[in-house]
Amino acid sequence: MPSSVIRLYSYDEAARRLRIRFVSGAVYDYEEVPPDIIEGLASAGSKGQFFGANIRDRFPFRRVFSGA
Repeated sequence: MPSSVIRLYSYDEAARRLRIRFVSGAVYDYEEVPPDIIEGLASAGSKGQFFGANIRDRFPFRRVFSGA
């Protein structure tokens, strides 16, 4: 299901790094994200709500790109 907040995401399981590109164009890397969180994100009906409840402010992150 498309998200109004998240354009796309990818996960590096070996590094436990989640990269999210938001609709705004901003790109963030979230570190130390366990696979079960990614499974939840993948199956969530609302990726934006899942992100807000389970990822945002819960894992170390850094902005990779500020957006357009």
